[in-house]
Amino acid sequence: MKRVHVAAAVIRRADGCILLARRPEHLHQGGLWEFPGGKVEAGETVLAALDRELHEELGIRVGRARPLLKVSHDYPDKQVLLDVWEVTQFSGEPHGAEGQPLAWVSPRQLPEYDFPAANQPIIAAARLPDSYLITPDDLSHDEVLVGLREALARGIKLVQLRAPNMYSPAYRDLALDAQGLCAGKAQLMLKGPLEWLGDFPAAGWHLTAEQLRKYAAAGRPFPRERWLAASCHGAEELQLAQQMGVDFVTLSPVQPTRSHPETAALGWDVAARLLEGFNQPVYLLGGVGPDQREQAWQAGAQGVAGIRAFWPEA
Repeated sequence: MKRVHVAAAVIRRADGCILLARRPEHLHQGGLWEFPGGKVEAGETVLAALDRELHEELGIRVGRARPLLKVSHDYPDKQVLLDVWEVTQFSGEPHGAEGQPLAWVSPRQLPEYDFPAANQPIIAAARLPDSYLITPDDLSHDEVLVGLREALARGIKLVQLRAPNMYSPAYRDLALDAQGLCAGKAQLMLKGPLEWLGDFPAAGWHLTAEQLRKYAAAGRPFPRERWLAASCHGAEELQLAQQMGVDFVTLSPVQPTRSHPETAALGWDVAARLLEGFNQPVYLLGGVGPDQREQAWQAGAQGVAGIRAFWPEA
C-alpha cells in the first residue's frame, strides 16, 4: 500500500490561536477535526502543495511557514505521511471555502477536540514552544529561583528542573517553589522517582534514559493530560520513547559540550537521520542554543533545549 503524502498546516494567528477544520462526514475520518491541508501532488514541493490546498480550502495564501513535524501513521485502510508546517503569516481571511466548519482554538484547548489518531503528535507539537530551558545544577536554591523568575519574564514557556541527585529532599523543596513560579506562565517538567508523581499534579515528568529503559515496556505511567518526556541519545532510546507513548524527547548531544566532553557528539546529519520516522516532537540538546533554532527546524526538530544558552546571566 502506497503511503499518501499529505501537507498539513498548524495555522497560528497573532494571538496564538490555531485554526481547525472539520472533515466532511463522507470522507475518510469524516466528522473529526483536523489541521487543514491536503495531498502533495507528483512533482510538487510540500510548501507549494500547502499554499495551493489552503487557498482552495480556506481562501488564504501562505506568507511565512516553517517545518514543524513529520508523522507516519498506518490506518487499517490507509497509510499516510503527514508533513506538518507551522504557518505564522498568511494573506486573506480564512473561511470554509468548501462549506467545512472552522474554529480558532487556543493551544490549551486542542486536547478537547476529536482528531484522527495520526494527529495526536501534531497536537503536542502545536502546544509546545520551540525552546526548552533546563536549569543549571551548580546553583543554590535561591539562585535557581531568581534565574527562573527572570527566564519566565523573558518568555520561556517550557522548563525542566534539573535533578543531579534524583532522590534529594532538597530537590523536592525546590520543585514546590518552582511549581509556584511557573503556574500560569510555563510548563514545568520535573525529574525524579515516579513515586513522587502524586505530589506534583501540575508538573510534567521528564524521564532519564535509565528510567526509560526500566519503564518503557509498562507504557505511560499517567494519562495524556500530563506531559511526559524522556532523554534520548540514539535510535534504541527513541524507539523505547515511542513505545512508551511519550509526548516529546530531548536528543543529545548534537555537538560537543563543556559539561560532557567525554561524550561523542552525534552531529547534525546523524541527528536529522535519527529524527526521520520518529513521530514525536524532539528538542535537540548539547552545544546548541537560540542561534541554532532554524537549523534544528530544518533537521526535523521541534526546537532546541539548553542550559547555559537559555539561562539568564547573573
